[in-house]
Amino acid sequence: MASGPGLAPPLLRLLLLVASVAHLAAAQGNCTCPTNKMTVCGPDGPGGRCQCRALGSGVVVDCSTLTSKCLLLKARMSVPKAGRKLVKPSEHAIVDNDGLYDPECDHEGRFKARQCNQSSECWCVNSVGVRRTDKGDQSLRCDEVVRTHHILIDLRHRPTARAFNHSDLDAELRRLFRERYRLHPRYVAAVHYEEPTIQIELRQNASQKGPGDVDIADAAYYFERDVKGESLFAGRSGLDVRVRGEPLHVERTLIYYLDEKPPRFSMKRLTAGLIAVVVVVAVALVAGVVVLVITNRRKSGKYRKVELKELGEMRNEPSL
Repeated sequence: MASGPGLAPPLLRLLLLVASVAHLAAAQGNCTCPTNKMTVCGPDGPGGRCQCRALGSGVVVDCSTLTSKCLLLKARMSVPKAGRKLVKPSEHAIVDNDGLYDPECDHEGRFKARQCNQSSECWCVNSVGVRRTDKGDQSLRCDEVVRTHHILIDLRHRPTARAFNHSDLDAELRRLFRERYRLHPRYVAAVHYEEPTIQIELRQNASQKGPGDVDIADAAYYFERDVKGESLFAGRSGLDVRVRGEPLHVERTLIYYLDEKPPRFSMKRLTAGLIAVVVVVAVALVAGVVVLVITNRRKSGKYRKVELKELGEMRNEPSL
């Protein structure tokens, strides 16, 4: 019977081949992007390392950090869903009222300054991708991407037996942004709390952002998707935050964006609130004129006492 040394090399090679195939199969099975489930992943060659490309754009993404919001929006366009609505807190803050659109991203995956739709309407956006000008035609010029340096996340939590401790809540939310969203602690400027409202302030100037730092726009977008139960992380559910063991259930989220330069909108973008103010002022002016007329009549002796009635009733009465 032949001894071991003569059979060992072929047997060893076979065992190594089986192990290699098993390792490759396992590697391919684990070839996913933990920070972005909206990707297609696979080895970059025979026996190569795992590589993931964003849906919609095919751009290779770095799965060790967050994917840019521009690439995420482009990926979402391949699986359309309802866009979100944001609320404008002040005259210089911008609300995302346009919902989802198919953005143009630069070579770094960031929003280009000018965005256009299929009907050739164009507009300028900030670094978060939110429109900051009126829409125009393709002759519209957008010289730069104005940076959004301050983001305010306004939350309202469900009723609880007692209010959360502010210090505990602050620590937990800072930990969440540091560990889950990989945002450097210096960019979480403040956490405010007045039951049931929680406000998280993110601040990041262009000069502060270092190479490899997560952008506050991306962190806010991942947080928003988590709150809405549409987590972008692979294999993870929505947001699960507990403060001293007490779950934090968010029932409303508003996100405000403040740019380094004010937006450029024309007067046709008057809000309903501003129109209401104009109407109130007009009514006040009319009331002032009525008082003046009554006063003059009283002075001239021609004034008669009348009841104050609804405007509709007064219109139907004969003139005095």
